[in-house]
Amino acid sequence: MYNLSSDLSIIIAIILIALVFDFINGMHDAANSIATVISTRVLSPKIAVAWAAGFNFIAFLFFGLHVAKTVGIGIVEPSVMDTHVIFSALLGAIMWNLVTWWLGLPSSSSHALIGGIVGAGVAKAGTSIIVVNGFLKTIVAIILSPLAGFMIAMLIVLSFSWILRQSLPYAIDSKFRKLQLLSASLYSLGHGGNDAQKTMGIITVLLFSQGLIDGDFYVPLWVVLISQLAMSLGTLAGGWRIVRTLGTKITDLKPFQGFCAETAGAISLFTATWFGIPVSTTHTITSAIVGVGSARRTSAVRWGLASNIIYSWIFTIPVTSCISFIMYSLLHLIL
Repeated sequence: MYNLSSDLSIIIAIILIALVFDFINGMHDAANSIATVISTRVLSPKIAVAWAAGFNFIAFLFFGLHVAKTVGIGIVEPSVMDTHVIFSALLGAIMWNLVTWWLGLPSSSSHALIGGIVGAGVAKAGTSIIVVNGFLKTIVAIILSPLAGFMIAMLIVLSFSWILRQSLPYAIDSKFRKLQLLSASLYSLGHGGNDAQKTMGIITVLLFSQGLIDGDFYVPLWVVLISQLAMSLGTLAGGWRIVRTLGTKITDLKPFQGFCAETAGAISLFTATWFGIPVSTTHTITSAIVGVGSARRTSAVRWGLASNIIYSWIFTIPVTSCISFIMYSLLHLIL
């Protein structure tokens, strides 16, 4: 049998595939950072993606690399993370991202990658290789992060509504158009800080498993920089199908609601990144948008579309696990 892991060119190729995933992640999740600021017409689409991409890139200056460590060694045992497993995991995640992007559904790139890692790892060595604590932490976050985004967004919008109850609508709109630049910046930082670290983790565990990193698990600076850059370039490409879904189809947004949704999302992402939890930026901002819409009135939210989005969330990890399981099995047979 040909040994993939002995060939440095294969390792380089898989790193490039990981960066392709990172690029698609940025493109797929660009809507998370820019949909609200575009739908409220605070920024034009081109300026919005450049704004978000810039903050995506510099996010590593503000956060520790706890999420990268969780993805690298906290989901499955790092001893099974060879080139076959990582390639299969990335392929499963990329395929799911492209399908949901084409359908315009804001699914989670993060959970697609985690599902891919689990599926390929189990195909190689069985369920015993799952790191229970890390995997359960991620599963719990699937439930809690949307709830947190929803509740924090409702709390913020209700609090500001009471504080500004005597202000004129024009004055509120003018003020929050400026404030939304701040909230969009914070959310883009949170997006870059949490999501780019998943690619850092997958590249680093590849290097670690192949003996190219000595000693303890750590993320080299060059891995940090190329991961942030790939995500930023993906954001520049813009996932316009999903922008339309998040920005206009779930609920109608004004600068006030956009600010509240982005601020709630940023708080959730900052907290998760601090604790090393690879949450879904998609889940967070979508639930925050639903939260601000519900605070206005329940009929302001298009619940049929929201339920379709929730279904895509539920199926992400099982589907990508199955795809990656099959990919690993086929790869193992062929090679």
